[in-house]
Amino acid sequence: MQAVLGTALKKITVGTAVAVVAGLFAFGTPSASANTGSATAPATAPVRAGLPRFGQSGDAVKALQQALVAKGFTLVGGVDGVFSPRTRATLRNFQKVVGFRVTGRLDKRTARLLGLVASNVAATSATLAPTTTTVPAPTTTLPAPAPAATEVPTTTTPAPAAIVWSVEMFPAFGARGEVVSALQNALIGAGIEVFGGADGVFGNATKSAISKFQAARNLASKGSLDEATAIELGLLPRPVLSVTIPVFPVRPACYFIDTWMEARGPDRKHEGVDIIANRGQEVLAVADGTITKMYTADTAKLSGNALRLTMGDGTYFFYAHLDTFAPGIAVGSKVAAGQVIGTVGSTGATTPHLHFEVHPQGGAAVNPYPIVKSVDACKK
Repeated sequence: MQAVLGTALKKITVGTAVAVVAGLFAFGTPSASANTGSATAPATAPVRAGLPRFGQSGDAVKALQQALVAKGFTLVGGVDGVFSPRTRATLRNFQKVVGFRVTGRLDKRTARLLGLVASNVAATSATLAPTTTTVPAPTTTLPAPAPAATEVPTTTTPAPAAIVWSVEMFPAFGARGEVVSALQNALIGAGIEVFGGADGVFGNATKSAISKFQAARNLASKGSLDEATAIELGLLPRPVLSVTIPVFPVRPACYFIDTWMEARGPDRKHEGVDIIANRGQEVLAVADGTITKMYTADTAKLSGNALRLTMGDGTYFFYAHLDTFAPGIAVGSKVAAGQVIGTVGSTGATTPHLHFEVHPQGGAAVNPYPIVKSVDACKK
């Protein structure tokens, strides 16, 4: 009887030991969660719960942005804690450089390489440690996964902030490289989606994005990078204006482009900006001043009904092709910025628009396009 009982106890002991060992190593199966309880949950829960998504904001997003910057990637707008299109574009660039699938989403693989979560090696070692006395020692000497990111050559990553732009270096359709990436990042930063992200290739996606940006900013929609577009994107500084005005000269809706010095016949250049609008739309005083001259269609065949608005320093603004003058407007009238002084017309044998000139301190005309563009109200 004692022999039988001893044999049974041995079987129970061996069976229990096998079950314990099996439970420790079966951490990847449903039974493991039941046997190990909370011991295995901390190793995987932070990886799933702590990854920020597009549109979110907070400390987790800041950690992602700081990690990207630490790897040498330029983040337009800086570390602001918002998972915006700019952050997504930079994340795509990182995934492209390291050879991962380019999604713009922070998956576990990308997060590990950025050092945001623990690697599988570290998590597995921590789980297996209780099963043997020889596993913990190698765990302390395993290299941390984060240093692996130093293999990414930072010298080849895009650095748009370091680029000093000039008109001569504007990329054209078909171009590739760092300058194109900087242009694409600027478009993304302005809220324009570039299909495929900032991949450094000036293809149809980039051309379409430029066209959308130009249309949104009331620029000629060409799909190519010109000086006016570069200024609006912040790639070039805005010019220092010789004259500034607080009010746009025409009530919306309207449209205008830069036609300064374009040919107007065989011996004349365009010295103003043409603001296209419907007949009868209100024309406004762009600044405080005095009406110093007026012309009528009967005597001024080229300008049609026109007037000069002169400021205190002698700077004057020339308005041409008016349909009508506002009631009470005459030479010597004092007007305030924003006051209605006439309406858009086509006098002077032309189509309805306002021809507008700027003459600083009463001298020669200067290009009025950047002056009116600074207060563009055509699409507001």
